[in-house]
Amino acid sequence: MMTSRRTDVLRHTLAWLAHLYTATGFVFAAGIAVLIVRGDDASFRLAFLLMIAATGVDATDGWLARRARVKELTPQFSGRSLDDLIDFHTYTSLPLLLIWRAGILPGSLAWLLLLPLLASAYGFSQVDAKTDDGFFLGFPSYWNIVAFYLYLLHSNIWIAVALIVALSILTFVRTPYIYATQGGPFAKTINIGSAVWTALIVWILWAQPAAETLLTTISLGFPLLYLVLSAVVTGRRRAAVRNPSDRRLY
Repeated sequence: MMTSRRTDVLRHTLAWLAHLYTATGFVFAAGIAVLIVRGDDASFRLAFLLMIAATGVDATDGWLARRARVKELTPQFSGRSLDDLIDFHTYTSLPLLLIWRAGILPGSLAWLLLLPLLASAYGFSQVDAKTDDGFFLGFPSYWNIVAFYLYLLHSNIWIAVALIVALSILTFVRTPYIYATQGGPFAKTINIGSAVWTALIVWILWAQPAAETLLTTISLGFPLLYLVLSAVVTGRRRAAVRNPSDRRLY
């Protein structure tokens, strides 16, 4: 009886530790906010590194939660809600704050940042924003990536405006984007590519090499690959709707 009780306590402890691991994203978010307020180049670079760390937690906490059986052992607590709260800050509100603080959009155009903020609020609030078969529906609010490239590549103002407006609109267009950590088509390719891409981004931000602009431009290949493969999935889905007998969709 005593052994059973100890085992039960241990299981519940591990489940709450899994939630605590997810909650470390808030610690990174707090650090990001402080660095953005400082407003200098070194602080912005550290903020991007903390965004990467927060993304690492986000990419792994689901696996840990499943292993710890959090739904079964802590049914009164929603890890999904906690995760969404953190993600909204680390993927959307804080990257948009960085875009504003860095002056990527001048004062007369800064109000446009309300578009991705509201679009992401809509996207995060959709009950089927993440599908069971491994996709996001609509642009998945990767504003941390958008902020990184706009900042490091010193993008033209009108390119920044066009990108921000276009991606905000695409949040409402319910086309599938690959959710690689949940499996599905091209998941292995995206996961491997993501690891290589992340290592390159960390090196660019940390080492500040002389070839920073060149390497940053080269690193754009991975986000473009992600968009192309997501478009392939969209095309296959539409083809399957036209020809239901074709089961080669995935």
